[in-house]
Amino acid sequence: MGSFSIWHWLIVLLIVIMVFGTKKLKNIGSDLGGAVKGFKDGMKDGGAAADDKATPPAAVSADKTTIDVEAKQKS
Repeated sequence: MGSFSIWHWLIVLLIVIMVFGTKKLKNIGSDLGGAVKGFKDGMKDGGAAADDKATPPAAVSADKTTIDVEAKQKS
């Protein structure tokens, strides 16, 4: 009762192909592959962005407007 034989898996595969059709299964496979590729690219970009954040930022140029605020606590 533990595991299924190869015949069980072939019957399940045949039923899935009959229900969904080969075209829809092909589209699902390509969408899944694209998602995995996008995830890998995002992980590469995320690692590069994390390395960029680890380095100290350069001095801010004078033409950018910054607001310096000091927080004070109420007594």
